[in-house]
Amino acid sequence: MMDMDQDPRKRLCFADGRRKVDYVLVYHYRKRSSVRGSPSQHRLSIISNGSYPLGVEEKDQEGRKDEPAEVVVDVGPPDPADGEKIMIREEFEGNLKDAGLEIEHDKENKAHGHAFIRLHAPWQVLSREAEFLKIKVPTKKVRHSRLLHDEWARYGAFYKYQPVDLIRKYFGEKIGLYFAWLGVYTQLLIPASVVGIIVFFYGWATVETNIPSQEMCDEDQNFTMCPLCDRACDYWHLSTACGTARASHLFDNPATVFFAIFMSLWAAMFLEHWKRRQISLNYSWDLTGMEEEEEHPRPKYETILLQKRQRKKKNTKNKNEQIKRQLKHIHAYILTLFTLNVFLPSQTGHEKLTWRDRLPGYLINISSILFMFGVTCSAVFSVIIYRITISALMAMSSDPEVKSNVRVTVTATAVIINLVVILILDEIYGMVAAWLTELEIPKTETNFEERLILKAFLLKFMNAYAPIFYVAFFKGRFAGRPGDYVYVFNDYRMEECAPGGCLIELCIQLSIIMLGKQLIQNNVFEIGIPKLKKLCRTLKDKERAPKEIVEQPGRRQQWHLDYDLEPFDGLTPEYMEMIIQFGFVSLFVASFPLAPLFALLNNVIEIRLDAKKFVTELRRPDAIRAKDIGIWYNILSGLGKFSVIINAFVISFTSDFIPRLVYQYMYSETGTMHGFINHTLSYFNVSNFKPGTVPSISSLGKDITFCRYKDYREPPWSTEPYQFSKQYWSVLAARLGFVILFQNLVITMSMLVAWVIPDVPKNISEKLKKEKTLLVDVFLNEEKEKLQLIQSLLSGGYCYPGRNHGWMLCANIWPSSHHSLCLIGLNTHARRINI
Repeated sequence: MMDMDQDPRKRLCFADGRRKVDYVLVYHYRKRSSVRGSPSQHRLSIISNGSYPLGVEEKDQEGRKDEPAEVVVDVGPPDPADGEKIMIREEFEGNLKDAGLEIEHDKENKAHGHAFIRLHAPWQVLSREAEFLKIKVPTKKVRHSRLLHDEWARYGAFYKYQPVDLIRKYFGEKIGLYFAWLGVYTQLLIPASVVGIIVFFYGWATVETNIPSQEMCDEDQNFTMCPLCDRACDYWHLSTACGTARASHLFDNPATVFFAIFMSLWAAMFLEHWKRRQISLNYSWDLTGMEEEEEHPRPKYETILLQKRQRKKKNTKNKNEQIKRQLKHIHAYILTLFTLNVFLPSQTGHEKLTWRDRLPGYLINISSILFMFGVTCSAVFSVIIYRITISALMAMSSDPEVKSNVRVTVTATAVIINLVVILILDEIYGMVAAWLTELEIPKTETNFEERLILKAFLLKFMNAYAPIFYVAFFKGRFAGRPGDYVYVFNDYRMEECAPGGCLIELCIQLSIIMLGKQLIQNNVFEIGIPKLKKLCRTLKDKERAPKEIVEQPGRRQQWHLDYDLEPFDGLTPEYMEMIIQFGFVSLFVASFPLAPLFALLNNVIEIRLDAKKFVTELRRPDAIRAKDIGIWYNILSGLGKFSVIINAFVISFTSDFIPRLVYQYMYSETGTMHGFINHTLSYFNVSNFKPGTVPSISSLGKDITFCRYKDYREPPWSTEPYQFSKQYWSVLAARLGFVILFQNLVITMSMLVAWVIPDVPKNISEKLKKEKTLLVDVFLNEEKEKLQLIQSLLSGGYCYPGRNHGWMLCANIWPSSHHSLCLIGLNTHARRINI
């Protein structure tokens, strides 16, 4: 026996040091140990079977190996369930041996814990399965896990392309496709980031020449605005909101519209580019001819189906007995017995779960999802109440510094609260989605995964974007007007947008949630929590281990170390994180042009973080063949189409782009933006304030007759005071018209992009055509050879040299009534086949 500590490669082999460990099975056995000599207890003596390497064992002074020690394990009274598990495990191992696999067991040297069963697949078995799966034999022997660590799982390799082929060979096609998709997505974020930076700097460069911002900052115009709250708030000048107006122009300018159109087309180009990349990978990975295999039902599905059969069989038996008692005529009895015992049992074998069996699960799913939506909306509403109450309390403060920072303080703290709530509900919704999917009783793992993904996406999408949707489309829309405000709890006014509009608040909300979610999830959830779980699991195993049995450090093999790693939970969390980020990049990009840049920076780190996690921190997952990314592509496509609608409404209703156009081309006397701010502000007579809502103390004087507020309403001296003006209806019509025009334009251009870019790359299509031509030629040649062989059989004896494997086909017509063919191999004996 050789010492495995001398050569690390031998640590992954059987005891003979030659057969490689290809797979490891682990099972847990009972942990009951006691001191030797307790005759009243059931005991099991475990002795080494000698199949484990002996280089790490202790030897005496003469070099002889000590006899294997006997370990007495108290397993308590025999449990029938344990015996059944052993029988099932032995049957499973027998099936593995029948399939041609070789098995080696652990030498039990401890009275607790896990047992490891090592499997080796001989070359003959691999060749046979490769023929079935049409897998090519590698021409070069490469250790993929050292290469992957050096070329992929290092932060210093962030500028390099991912070794997708090596990832696929080591982890399988499914994981390889995920990292290939992530690489394509990250690569295409580069042009989006460049355009976003250009748009941002365009706004920064034109802020000084922006006429609406200049008018808001002009103190000479002296726009006296109505109070922002009742009693405690005073009248204020619009020029005090100069900073907000200038900041709004950075994200609300004509270039924003261009960027929204560009990003909608970018989403279409991304999907088309990924389809081409996916087809290229399918060709290079020999997946083009892969057929979907029929999956085995999930164990839970079969268990519930078995219970249904047993219930039906029991009901049938009860009916049989009842009919036997009731029927007295012998012929009717025989006929009934024949029908029930012959026909019915044959039908139960083809049973399946119907919608009636799943109806309770469906009802619980629908009600639970609606309840989760209600929880999300309640969380958003609670933050709204927080903003309203804190704003009112800070406005009542006697400190002028506190009053001046009300909006900034409330906005920042509210966004942080939203972020914390989103992160907490994200984890809860993930567990709820898995529980709800189990209630539906999906038949196969593919069905289970797709339903789980849909539920998790709906819940997490609603959770992440609900606060953003509120700021974009609802905040300030239902606040009312001076003299007729909308109140919450009869005391607090609904909040309004900032003087510069809600777009700047939408930008703040989006940026903090996006950046905070990515930073916290990457650093805390993906790094900290797995390490914490591993530490807790290690401490728990040490506490459960008996004190008198201490495992020798030298006996910990590579499979022991690998088992201590974090188990692989699937790709759903990885995809979900990127899909939510794709939503941040595409849905509200009109309000935050720098979103693609931050997504790019995050993904550059994310790729190497995931690589390091897969290579060093997770157990190696089972390799699964897949031709595409599955349902995730449909979700991406849906988000891309939804982003067109969202960006159209953001530009139309959240920004001031449409009101500026309407003013410039319909109401401006000079055809410029001069006078735009005055045009958007309506008048209110302070004498029309409701009692108790007038500012208690006014620093601007008591001579104020009119105050201004942002809206399109008739002045108090009009025949219809405070009603919506004609300008309001003109702007509304223009906004709706822009939505229709924007959607049709972008959708048409996206369809044009999809039509111009072919799904199959030209080089791949040419190779496929060439292979098809060669296949047809080979088929025709084989048919021609068969025809010649048949003709030779009919005409007399003939020998025809075959092309395959050096065989020679000899056909002779024998005097007997049978025709004979002999296959003569160059290095083998002749065989005669009678036909």
